[in-house]
Amino acid sequence: MSRSRIVIVGAGFAGFQAARGLTRHRAMREEAEVVLINPTDYFLYLPLLPQVAAGILEPRRVAVSLQGALPGVRLVLGEVDHIDPQRRTVSFAGPEGDRGSMSYDRLLLTVGSVNKLLPIPGVAEHAHGFRGLPEALYLRDHMTRQMELAGGTDDPRECQARCTFVVVGAGYTGTEVAAQGKLYTDAMAGKHPVLRHRDRPRWLLLDIADRVLPELDPRLSRTADRVLRARGVEVRTGHSIKEATQEGVVLDTGESVPSRSLIWCVGVRPDPLVAAVGMPLERGRLVVGPDLVVPGHPGVYAAGDAAAVPDLTRPGSYTPMTAQHAARQGKVAARNIAASYGYGEARPYRHHDLGFLVDLGGVKAAANPLGVPLSGPTAGAVTRGYHLWALPGAHNRTKVAADWLLDAVLPRQAVQLGLVRSWAVPLDTAAPELPVRPSAAAGARPVGAGGGRHREAGGRQRRDDGTDPHHRKGDQSS
Repeated sequence: MSRSRIVIVGAGFAGFQAARGLTRHRAMREEAEVVLINPTDYFLYLPLLPQVAAGILEPRRVAVSLQGALPGVRLVLGEVDHIDPQRRTVSFAGPEGDRGSMSYDRLLLTVGSVNKLLPIPGVAEHAHGFRGLPEALYLRDHMTRQMELAGGTDDPRECQARCTFVVVGAGYTGTEVAAQGKLYTDAMAGKHPVLRHRDRPRWLLLDIADRVLPELDPRLSRTADRVLRARGVEVRTGHSIKEATQEGVVLDTGESVPSRSLIWCVGVRPDPLVAAVGMPLERGRLVVGPDLVVPGHPGVYAAGDAAAVPDLTRPGSYTPMTAQHAARQGKVAARNIAASYGYGEARPYRHHDLGFLVDLGGVKAAANPLGVPLSGPTAGAVTRGYHLWALPGAHNRTKVAADWLLDAVLPRQAVQLGLVRSWAVPLDTAAPELPVRPSAAAGARPVGAGGGRHREAGGRQRRDDGTDPHHRKGDQSS
């Protein structure tokens, strides 16, 4: 008798936790095969990604091997681009252009989210997001390059533009990127024989909300705002940009800001695959019940950013798209899928927020674990302690702790590796975890993708060295 098959699509926080939970049922392992389909062979611990961009952590520290962390799970490398609920099959494109399909008895959709776009002229062409390792690696190289090019020019206007970095979106990601990026570029400028005698690098953090971290407790917002401003970040709340060009950005106030760096952190939207499934949606997310089952489709579950999960702690609303909820929903999904086979009892998803942590670089952070507001070094210690606890894999935790220790006693290496170029990380892509290959840059397809889920990047074609052949000023990220 053949075993049943459980297919999990996506290895983000929800998918990873669901796969781990299912493999812990010994009887389940004998009755059902657990298959995880994901474009990469790792789980990305997103909260530490800003530290990768700032040169504190090496990329592999935040990439947890799926094969090593999920023994007993069959990993299939590929990007799912079609689901047929009637035939109970999923189709996917492999990393080398091959295609495959697979039947399922239970399906869990945890495809996550991608960069949120707004209809602002020039943004799709000149901005870069921050959702995956390729974007973090690109940003680290780009910041390094801009500082080096600024120090090598005699044109004061060009120097100022290259030393100006604009971050749009003051949520978790934007706040942490601005905080870490300012420290990184300040450190580079302080060691440079030319830049150390000029003005410090300029960082602008913009958000249409009236405060940074608008989704969090106002006390955390005030702490973060105070730290950013003291560090020299220009916090512009209540404002955004109305146009982006190769030369810089135009703010909604009419002010023109010369810059070569536009970092887009305005939020996320569900993966486009969710809308293509053909099931009921709520603001782009799959409608599910409290048990994470898609109504009218027994055997189909959804969790994380892909699912509109009713928030039983706040009747009438849905759980926000955060890693905290996604991870816990993954655990509940595993429990409920196991219950559908007769192992244990299903239960609804119910979770009260345990607090929030925002790493502001150095020893600074803003945190309210269990509702207790913290700031300064105490918050920094709690934040790093939590990340070490939450990060899967003993090897990853040990290496992250070692990198933190080395960063505290040794200067960072500010060098360009040239691994990811501007055209390889377009803002408008359904797979920020995969870089675009050179031959597909015009179509913004990731390496090995084949499902047509990626729209054209929209920017002018760039040379393989990352520069715009129609423009004379080096690499342009904005």
